[in-house]
Amino acid sequence: MNQFSGTDFEKIELRVGTIIAVDDFPEAHKPAWILTIDFGTDIGERKSSAQITDHYDKVSLIGRQIIAVVNFPPKQIGPLQSECLVTGFYREDGSVILAVPDQNVPNGAKLG
Repeated sequence: MNQFSGTDFEKIELRVGTIIAVDDFPEAHKPAWILTIDFGTDIGERKSSAQITDHYDKVSLIGRQIIAVVNFPPKQIGPLQSECLVTGFYREDGSVILAVPDQNVPNGAKLG
């Protein structure tokens, strides 16, 4: 386990957003969805790919709040310019469970 200072952690912008669209991502090497996420007026909408197809279908994702890193540089993933990093936890089988707030909070709220 790597250790880093509290000031390093403060540089990471972990924000809450609501998934507003889910699209297929047939070009992905591993099964994934393209998510459009609303982070509120200050940040706006961002897109990201997420390898979460084992546990989440398109319908169940719409309207769900998630936690994402919004200040990493954009990353090209095939034809997609990923603009944030959706967070989750790996299970023993390699599938991913989303990291989510347990109650609704305003889009764009920062993890503190």
